[in-house]
Amino acid sequence: MTEHPERASVRYLVEDVDAAIAFYTTHLGFRLNTAVAPAFADVVRGPLRLLLSGPASSGARATPEDAATPGRNRIHLVVDDLDDEIARLRSAGLGFRSDLVAGPGGRQVLVADPDGNLVELFQPAAPADPR
Repeated sequence: MTEHPERASVRYLVEDVDAAIAFYTTHLGFRLNTAVAPAFADVVRGPLRLLLSGPASSGARATPEDAATPGRNRIHLVVDDLDDEIARLRSAGLGFRSDLVAGPGGRQVLVADPDGNLVELFQPAAPADPR
């Protein structure tokens, strides 16, 4: 298989493409690239291209019926200040799908888009002082 990293994307199946566009562009800093709602749109944040496929899109039609329930996969967005992001999203009326979790690599929380697709907001731990 030939590798095309500039063409790597993640596809999320959504019921309402316009609602998904609004969620990602309003709350998570994505910019709209292409919109042909109600079938499809793609939004971009840095190197991540997120494909938003509505029920009539070719991407949705190719999905087997037994794969219709969401998995545990999610996109992972690095943020500078997780506490600020949580406060900003809460003030916009969004809820979270997990509690704030801290580990040796950093802190994270999960938010879901209007269709339940998960987004992990992650703040890396500060580097250890090498002294």
